[in-house]
Amino acid sequence: MSQNPIDVPAQQQQWPGSDAELEPAADHGAQTWTGRDRLRGKRAVVTGGDSGIGRAVAIAFAREGADVLVAHLPEEEADARETAELIGEGTRVVLHAADLRTAQANRELAERAVAELGGVDVLVCNAAFQMAHEDLADFPPEQLERTFATNVLGSFWLVQALAPHLEDGGNVIVTTSVQAYSPSDQLLDYAATKAALNNLVVNLAQVLGPQGTRVNAVAPGPIWTPLIPATMSPEKVEGFGVDTPLGRPGQPVEVAAAYVFLASDEASYVSGTVLGVTGGKPVF
Repeated sequence: MSQNPIDVPAQQQQWPGSDAELEPAADHGAQTWTGRDRLRGKRAVVTGGDSGIGRAVAIAFAREGADVLVAHLPEEEADARETAELIGEGTRVVLHAADLRTAQANRELAERAVAELGGVDVLVCNAAFQMAHEDLADFPPEQLERTFATNVLGSFWLVQALAPHLEDGGNVIVTTSVQAYSPSDQLLDYAATKAALNNLVVNLAQVLGPQGTRVNAVAPGPIWTPLIPATMSPEKVEGFGVDTPLGRPGQPVEVAAAYVFLASDEASYVSGTVLGVTGGKPVF
């Protein structure tokens, strides 16, 4: 896995962004992840799995032996197909295009996952929306509705739909963020959703624990993904991540390792916690 500093120049993409346009290219583990059968026989759903952290998680899960359903927005079909190609042969990969801002879309995703994979053992709620603005007055109502619907409501509805299938050893992993602990005013709605997800994770761990389901979160710091140039100004993108104690942004593959641990039997007594992958920024 890449641990070398990367120099991020000013750049911008149209939302939702594409991994193929990132400069420099991000490391998703396609060439660097070595599987050890830690998820052999498991069936996983990864939302937002077409690019960035979700792509790295899908690749790592597959290399560890899991069958994977990758959920993605319809407009991200090209990136999703590339994710499937990077995974290659050896495990089952299913692509599912959907906008998960409605309860019905999440129920349909859950039904397809169970039908295609024969059940679900691991659910990764990773799909997210953010858009930065400099001033409070610049945040439009429709953006707040989209951010909360995508990040919080979609995650709730998908867990609700799949909870009966995650009994006796299944687990849920939710992508939160260092923004929940150290929010940027340019991302105030996004940061609020991530704080809400942290609370949701703790509550779900209590609710689903008696049925044998673990619920945890991963809180990434500044990770080099298409979300950054697609939602921030070029001047904010330049030098991205250098303000961390480690002095660099993280690569998606470096975050994927946390998901693999939480999804594996090695984390059999870990539930209701938030695992930070932040380059040294605090998550408490």
